[in-house]
Amino acid sequence: MSQLQELNLFYSNRELIDSGYGQTGPLSQKPGYDVMVEAEFGLMSITGHPDGKPTKVGVAITDLTTGLYAVNAILTALFHRERSPLREGQYIDVALSDCQLASLTNVASSVLHGGTSQRWGNAHGNIVPYQSFPSLDGEIVIGCGNNIQFQKFLALVGREDIAKDERFSTNKSRVKHRNTLVPLLEGITQSKTTSEWEILLENTGIPCAPINDVKASLEHPHSLSRNMVQDHGNKDTGEMRLIGHPIKYITLDVGIKKRPPMLGEDSSDVLSRILGKNKDQIARLKHDGVIM
Repeated sequence: MSQLQELNLFYSNRELIDSGYGQTGPLSQKPGYDVMVEAEFGLMSITGHPDGKPTKVGVAITDLTTGLYAVNAILTALFHRERSPLREGQYIDVALSDCQLASLTNVASSVLHGGTSQRWGNAHGNIVPYQSFPSLDGEIVIGCGNNIQFQKFLALVGREDIAKDERFSTNKSRVKHRNTLVPLLEGITQSKTTSEWEILLENTGIPCAPINDVKASLEHPHSLSRNMVQDHGNKDTGEMRLIGHPIKYITLDVGIKKRPPMLGEDSSDVLSRILGKNKDQIARLKHDGVIM
């Protein structure tokens, strides 16, 4: 019996949305977390450096992805209910394992058609050059997604001769000969600092980016300009900085309305506004230690 059934939660309650490992299949009764699904359903096998071990992603990405799929499923079910003459609900079975497989996208499609999967580190399996390169003081990510961008890069660094080499003239040939090309490019990128490369590449129209840590990302001028870091503290809590809402609307305000409440802070409001308790009843609950 699944955990939902143990709690006496069934599809007969049409307002419920079931989620978890899946309600059918050999693993339907198996407990699991994000990292287990990353391991068992392919993600760890393609994450990490080629000469390293399979690696989990830095955040619980399968949990997050499944949540996004679940939201889409719920919205679809609600839309269907609005359009259905019977106003019928839907049984929605969202499994971490299913969402993980779906998230493998092009890698899974390649394997289904006879290809192989492997770890590429910071490189791309089907595009070269499209990876991180060493700079004079760190690293810079450079992505030449087509021949024009690659030729622009070579012109920028004065190495147009590389493009004339048949091994590097097309992306297909560059992928085949990446082990020869990448060291050549690494020798070039180590001649300047990351910030110098950023300026040169951006002015040339070649996609690039520094590799920032989380602190630098939170303090990034672009993050701040888009209100992605907000302070919702007060005199009692002090500074309380939170991540802002990532979606921007023209006419809707979907930002953070207030900070997370302190323990028991909203008890009186919820009891009075939602449950209709009066001041004396709430005072009694506080006196008896039921609420804070």
